Amino acid sequence: MKKIKTTDAVGHIISHDITEIVPGKFKGRAFKKGHIIRKEDVEKLRSLGKEHIYIFELGKDELHENDAAVILGEIGCGKNVYLSEEIKEGKMNFYASKDGLLKVDKEKLFELNMLGEISFATLPENIPVKKGDIIGGARVIPLVIDKKKMEAAKKLATDKIINVEEFQKMRVGIVTTGSEVYNNRITDKFGPVVREKLKEYSCEVTSQIIVPDERERIKKAIKTLLEDSVDMIICTGGMSVDPDDLTPGSIIEMGGELVSYGSPVLPGSMFLLSYLDNTVIMGLPGCVMYSKRTVFDLILPRVLAGEKIRKEDIMRYGSGGLCQNCDECRYPNCSFGK
Repeated sequence: MKKIKTTDAVGHIISHDITEIVPGKFKGRAFKKGHIIRKEDVEKLRSLGKEHIYIFELGKDELHENDAAVILGEIGCGKNVYLSEEIKEGKMNFYASKDGLLKVDKEKLFELNMLGEISFATLPENIPVKKGDIIGGARVIPLVIDKKKMEAAKKLATDKIINVEEFQKMRVGIVTTGSEVYNNRITDKFGPVVREKLKEYSCEVTSQIIVPDERERIKKAIKTLLEDSVDMIICTGGMSVDPDDLTPGSIIEMGGELVSYGSPVLPGSMFLLSYLDNTVIMGLPGCVMYSKRTVFDLILPRVLAGEKIRKEDIMRYGSGGLCQNCDECRYPNCSFGK
């Protein structure tokens, strides 16, 4: 690099973005890479602390930060993801092109950052994102980086690091158990809550069947919904440890594949997840009725994104599975489920 006085820089080309910071008001680009310095720019540059300007010529084995950012964009931009239209200050941003579930290859992301001189950050994996949301950002640390390092980065990330799995608009049936509800002694509070949460994902509730605490009636209701070709069945009521809570046993007797009865998530420890053929069946604990966010909010978007949940997936929620029940719920922008 050649260092020249700013007062002598008129006519020279700025080789990197120059940032301006006004505390509490503005942080952004004051001069863009490639800008030809004019006489009227000199005082502005000096007010930004630039008494000297560095002019450089890239060596054959070097890449400018903006060119390196393009490579990081290619590495990271997967399904239903798009890039910022321009690179600012050497940084490339990633955005969701559809509503869906964010998936991140965390191991490849770690290895990429471990190469050094690379900064690649994303939102946490498995959170729901909206179309247009920023979901990641990447840049190299120095102004100039060795081409070999970027070649290593490209070889490392054989698959795209960031993807968004679009939500499926599933047909859902609800089975509500409880003699007290069936006999109209109390009003069902579960159905409206479940419907509202499914509405967030544009899912259709085909029907809700209310049955007493009788195993055969529970099985018959589930069978009826299966015959209606629903994609998902949600069972409410009957998910505690009381001996008359028969939902888990009914599902097992029907030949369902029990993934997990119980989860390391609070609220939501009595959650059940199973599969009967290709239909997912969830048994929801009572906390779903009154808690703002529960295990249901963690598992539902993953199911709607087409993911088949394993027991391991549920048990990994132990770290981060405690909801803090904030007065103002900020989910998913909080630690819950992360």
